[in-house]
Order: sequence, then structure tokens, then C-alpha cells
Amino acid sequence: MPTVKLWTDAEAAADPRIHAVFNDIRTTRNSDFINNFWRALANQPALLERTWADIKAVMLAPGALDPLTRELIYIAVSTLNSCTYCIHSHTAAARAKGLTSQQHEELLAVIALASHTNALANAMQVPVDPEFLVG
Repeated sequence: MPTVKLWTDAEAAADPRIHAVFNDIRTTRNSDFINNFWRALANQPALLERTWADIKAVMLAPGALDPLTRELIYIAVSTLNSCTYCIHSHTAAARAKGLTSQQHEELLAVIALASHTNALANAMQVPVDPEFLVG
């Protein structure tokens, strides 16, 4: 159960700021679907605007990382942060960008291995090798 109100399309249409962001999401994604994350953020229009702008800048703008790689990173971070919503949302986005079942299995294996070895390195307080230090 959410801890905040999820805005309906009718409620969003009555607020110009929220309406503009929802319309931009629909246009950018070429879909009528507005997911619950955006409906929850609508309670704070400035946060909604800022977060959507950040998503467009980081996840959608052209860059050195391809869109699927960005989604895989998002899944990994969401897994480590235990964000069930983001894991589901970005796994769906990754699948829409071509993620195969085999790639998903390998991603989960990498996440599990990194979590394991990170915990070991942290528990043992292994010093960083000088060769790994930048600058």
C-alpha cells in the first residue's frame, strides 16, 4: 500500500505542472502509460519535474553507454538498494530494449558475485592496491 496519493489522469490534468510532465512522459516514451512512480511523485510537482528531467538526461540522452547497459546498471543498483519497484520497472525496460533471459541470468550472477566479494573485501578491510588508484 502506498504511503502517498497516486494521482489519477483527471487529477493530473487539473494541475498544469503535473499535466505537462505526464504529457512529456507519454510523448517521450510513445505510450499512454504513466506508471505509479510518477503518479506518486506528482504530490510534489517540483520533485516530479526535477526527477523526470534527470531521467531524460541520464537514461535517455545519447551517450557512450547504450540504453540496455544503462538499464542493467539500474537493475544492479536497485537490487543492492532493495528497491523492488525499480527492479521490476527497469527489468521491464531492459526487456523492451532487448534483454534476453540468458543475459538476465548472467546479470543476476554478476550482481550476486559482486555482493559476495564486496562483503568479503569490506569485512577484511583489504587495502586498495596502488595500481588501482587513479591520479
